[in-house]
Amino acid sequence: MQKKILLVTGLLVLLVLVFVVYRSQSTAADETEVLVEAKFGEFIIDVTTSGELEAKDKIDINGPSEMGAANIYQTNIEDLVPEGTRVKEGDYVAQLDQATLLEKIKQKKSDIQQSESKYSQVRLDTTMELRKARNELINLQYEVKQKKIILEQSKFEPPATQQQAQIELEKAERAYSQAKENYILKEKKARAQMQEAAAKYYEDRNNLVFLESLRDKFTIKAPKDGMVIYERKWGGRKRGKGDPINIFDLTVATLPDLTRMISRTFVNEVDIRKVGVGQPVNLTLDAYPDKKLTGKVVSVANVGEQKPNTDAKVFQVDIEINESDTTLRPAMTTGNTIIAAVIPEVVFVPLEALHPQGDTLTYVIKKEGISFHRQEVEVGESNDDEVIIKRGLAAGDIVYLSNPEDFESARLVLLAGKQEN
Repeated sequence: MQKKILLVTGLLVLLVLVFVVYRSQSTAADETEVLVEAKFGEFIIDVTTSGELEAKDKIDINGPSEMGAANIYQTNIEDLVPEGTRVKEGDYVAQLDQATLLEKIKQKKSDIQQSESKYSQVRLDTTMELRKARNELINLQYEVKQKKIILEQSKFEPPATQQQAQIELEKAERAYSQAKENYILKEKKARAQMQEAAAKYYEDRNNLVFLESLRDKFTIKAPKDGMVIYERKWGGRKRGKGDPINIFDLTVATLPDLTRMISRTFVNEVDIRKVGVGQPVNLTLDAYPDKKLTGKVVSVANVGEQKPNTDAKVFQVDIEINESDTTLRPAMTTGNTIIAAVIPEVVFVPLEALHPQGDTLTYVIKKEGISFHRQEVEVGESNDDEVIIKRGLAAGDIVYLSNPEDFESARLVLLAGKQEN
């Protein structure tokens, strides 16, 4: 009887030891296993990017458009108010470098002196020339009168003398007639010379007036009330002090309409196929993490561009923000989640649960009681974190995110119903 009790006691102790060992191994395994349940419901395909706020509409603060007329094709911004400065219409915004303009003003003043001097000289010369011509005309007129008197007195002279007097009169009249014609031509020439000299003088004087008025426009004033935002140049850098403007790009700064904002972002060439005009967007602000905004895609670039220092191609996407918020400012960084598609009532799991086998087979490691097997699945659309399972899993199935020991040798269940051990 005592031996029987000892035997039973030993069996109980052995069972306890086996149970303890099994539990310790099971606990150790549980600590390393990462499991997840296949979800069922609405699946969102989105594209996440970062962007920068810009005003949808803005007024450009430009340098003078008359620069080209003054043959000044480029100048530099000598001074510019700090970005974010609030200005009233007519307030000072910037000062452009006047060095080239002042040199032209100096040269034009010299030109005026020369043209004025030439105008005076032409007027004096033509006055003297016409006076001389008039005196000559008067003398010829007297000579005609004198020849007429001689002809009248010759009527008592022989016919030859009378004929000679008649010839002399005709010569005097012809000389007087030619002199009158020459005087008319000289007068026209003098008038043309005076007009030419006067035109050059007035042209130089008007040009000086124009240049001096242009000098005032090199001091840039605000065209209306607003907040000064620096113009962004090609390549993304903002235009500031010392930067040039030219007749093809006169913008010094801008006055944005802060009531209508867009987030300008760039989507890589892999994801751009998912993005289209009209898609809804959820936005956050780095400056105000708790603020949530909404918007929609309003434009997608047809042509990509190269990112600096990389081989990646990106496409510009503009997102119009629905809300009008006084805290929104240009150049604020945004987080943009573009909702490319919403697929209802599907099963999905994290991307980390998928395992490829060859080029055509994909499986998950499905938990089966205290064991597991490899389950082939047919996948659908995916987002950055999860993927749709068209066949192979049901809602609530448990799959591994971590790889259990010897998982590659586990039984493989194919979708066609065949099993591979």
